[in-house]
Amino acid sequence: MPSPSRPGLLRDPDFARLFAATALGQLGDRIIFLALPLVALMALEADEFQIGLLTAMTTAGSLLVGLPAGAWVDRMRKRSVMISTDLARAAVLLTVPVAWWADLLTIWWLCTVALVHGVLTVFFDVAYVSCLPHLVGRGRLVEANAKLSAIRSVTSISGPGVAGPMVGWVGAPATLLASAFGMAMSGLLALGIRTREEKPVPSERPRLGRDIKEGLRFVLGQPVLRAVMTGDAIFNLFLIMYQTMLLVFLEREIGLGSFGIGLVLSGMGCGALLGALLATRASRRIGQGPVVWIAPLVTCPLTVLMPLARPGWSVYVAAVGLAALSLGGVVRVVAQASFQQALTPDRLLGRVSATARFVSWGGIPLGGLLGGASGAALGATATLWVGAAGMTLSFLPNFLSPLRTTRAVPQHAGDPERV
Repeated sequence: MPSPSRPGLLRDPDFARLFAATALGQLGDRIIFLALPLVALMALEADEFQIGLLTAMTTAGSLLVGLPAGAWVDRMRKRSVMISTDLARAAVLLTVPVAWWADLLTIWWLCTVALVHGVLTVFFDVAYVSCLPHLVGRGRLVEANAKLSAIRSVTSISGPGVAGPMVGWVGAPATLLASAFGMAMSGLLALGIRTREEKPVPSERPRLGRDIKEGLRFVLGQPVLRAVMTGDAIFNLFLIMYQTMLLVFLEREIGLGSFGIGLVLSGMGCGALLGALLATRASRRIGQGPVVWIAPLVTCPLTVLMPLARPGWSVYVAAVGLAALSLGGVVRVVAQASFQQALTPDRLLGRVSATARFVSWGGIPLGGLLGGASGAALGATATLWVGAAGMTLSFLPNFLSPLRTTRAVPQHAGDPERV
């Protein structure tokens, strides 16, 4: 196996295309992460609860189609799903600047765009995760996940850094044009991937309910996957509570403009990049299982620096805590993804990915609503304290599972019996 620190997989033309598509798609996604709430905050003057509602709509797709998405994706070629959803997401985002220029944009329009974009993203992400073992082979999953995490981290730095000044120059609605362009280019690059997976063989009597149940049974029968999903669900619930009020806190209590907010979020991207560069080494030295619970235990407590910040230099010191959060998150996710992909038989990849996303992300819309309600009732600062405490406690399910002592990624024991 080539060393992850060398080009390795990047010499493979198809992986290089996926790598480039990831870069452009994630750049567009990171711009959305900053620009969409700023459209609501600055252009529409939304209140705290409306910001929470917008956040909930962004991630509600996981609840609406999370489980059936895996069963549907397992019946299709993953590359085709990635291409079509990328192009559809670009088209949906274009409606925001068009509606703004036509003086039709409202918070409900934004929520609808966020919901449709989120549903399409569920299908894209399930296909994206499921295609990787076919593209690189199971023996190179850690290397592939680390490289893709690295480029996602680079875009986490550059996305807010690009979006912040753009919002100031052309306005938040027009900034979404850059997001749409990134999504469209991602789809076109995926179109160039030449490796073709075999067309999935349908069962004699395909039934959506049965397929969903099979994926659920497999995941619930794996102690490692159960622990990972539970820890993720707790982490994501409180992370979204935290993030929902973070922009409100920075814009209204600290007084930062779009450029300053972009700078703070770019710092989070720097931590994510460092995490991607250290992920393989950390897993090798600490152990693939222990790193999943140690990373959040060490880095999440530092997020309390933000609610302690005041206008001035202290907010940029607090940004170091956000960078640490991103570093630990990437190290954890790389290890988790490699466990999930290695343990899952090929024909269940889509369903297991969708099930994991449904459970792990299912609380995110609730986190957005709770964050908005908490912000309206208690204020943004208090909500940041609650979010920081909850994220720190998310290490417990993995600590109490076999991951505490599992040092290497196992291979799946075999295809479970069909039902």
